[in-house]
Amino acid sequence: MPLLRLLRAIFAVACLGLAAATLAAPEARDNAASARPGEAVVLDIKGAIGPATSDYVIRGLEQAADRGTAMVILRIDTPGGLDTAMRDIVRAIFAAPLPVVAYVAPAGARAASAGTYITYASHVAAMAPATNLGAATPVQIGGPGAPAPRPPAGDERQPAEGKAKDGGRGENDAGEKQAPAPGIGEKAKSDAIAYIRGLAQLRGRNVEWAEKAVSEAASLSAEDALAQGIIDVIAADILELLGKIDGRTVSVVGRPLTLATRDLSVVELEPDWRTKLLAVITNPNVAYILMLVGIYGILFEFYSPGLVGPGVIGAICLLLALYAFQVLPVNYAGVALALLGVAMLTAEAFVPSFGILGLAGIAALVAGSILLMDGDVPGFTVAWGLIAGVAAASGLLFTTVLTLAVRSRRRAVVSGREGMIGAAGPVVHWSGHEGSVRVHGEVWRARARRALHPGQQIRVSEIDGLTLVVEPEGRHPDAKHGGKHSEKHSEKHGEP
Repeated sequence: MPLLRLLRAIFAVACLGLAAATLAAPEARDNAASARPGEAVVLDIKGAIGPATSDYVIRGLEQAADRGTAMVILRIDTPGGLDTAMRDIVRAIFAAPLPVVAYVAPAGARAASAGTYITYASHVAAMAPATNLGAATPVQIGGPGAPAPRPPAGDERQPAEGKAKDGGRGENDAGEKQAPAPGIGEKAKSDAIAYIRGLAQLRGRNVEWAEKAVSEAASLSAEDALAQGIIDVIAADILELLGKIDGRTVSVVGRPLTLATRDLSVVELEPDWRTKLLAVITNPNVAYILMLVGIYGILFEFYSPGLVGPGVIGAICLLLALYAFQVLPVNYAGVALALLGVAMLTAEAFVPSFGILGLAGIAALVAGSILLMDGDVPGFTVAWGLIAGVAAASGLLFTTVLTLAVRSRRRAVVSGREGMIGAAGPVVHWSGHEGSVRVHGEVWRARARRALHPGQQIRVSEIDGLTLVVEPEGRHPDAKHGGKHSEKHSEKHGEP
């Protein structure tokens, strides 16, 4: 039955997603229909370049090509981004059957790192005044494959194999000094240099500076970039840009094309629902929250089978988080630490560790959260405020669970043999020192040190097998009428 409910819930979520896609589809169609011949479509590359950005640009180029648009302008303002997303955009520019203009704007914008490659790859490169580009050195993200440490200058220590061959001198068979093997970071840099040199040669731009942008992280202002042949024009706005590039000849898919841009109208293509959703999911902060919600949801479902809700929500959030981690620069050591922290916090509720597991879990969760995203990739880090909030919430949860556990140990037992001690009830029948009483809705055999009468309230003091040892609770109701009546009542019931 729980499985059936889970399947129904997943089906309901899928239907809601399909309905949302259907309702949002007209927006995408309207965006595509807004592009017409004689128009220039503007696509904004703003912020860190990731999967959402590449999807938006690729789909925008396809829509513009399908409608026969004259030209696409990529308005760039980015600190950089992921290498895979950048290369997807570059490939889409090469495959586009229409000219693509890279325009670093507005004033104060930059085309750093991945933005520099996109600018070099475009058919026309332009910048607004007070903008800059460059700093295209690739950064190795965290995880396996990090470069091995290089020995310091003058350190002649070699591996055991080398010592066996050359006695530790670092020489080959010919007696020449051998350079240390390049690390992963150096290989990535060499690959990036070759890549941007190819782009510069294809578009006829400054090859030497392109190499410096990668090897030395060089940057240039718009005026210097124009003077050194890196860009084609400087324009304050898009209308000025269209006027300055009019009549320029470019090569589009191997064919020369003369631009006629002076009279083009400008249409901005906004991201559709799919791009916006992808941007939300691949936000490092959102991916981090989805991971935690997914883990806690599945744990709650295991603790209380049949609730369905926590399990469904947890599974969906965890799948979305795994998708986001697949395309984000994730340090998997950070993921492992965060998962270990959540596991310790959960175990604290079931293992009597007196707070040790809880404190260690919070420490592991915070450390894993800090390491989760590679901090060297611009725009792809988890906010410190979010990490502090999650740590505080986890600490509060841990403290609450620990407080409730301590209180439960001090609380009186309300069931079983121990729960009968101190219980109260009325006398049902009594003769001499024995009789029957009603406690917890049940009639029990009882005995007392003194005679009792029906209806009198008693309290259980101990248990002897299946017989309760009871004592009267408070004074007898008739005691207020005086001593004679009490004495007669005692003689009548055989009291001493």
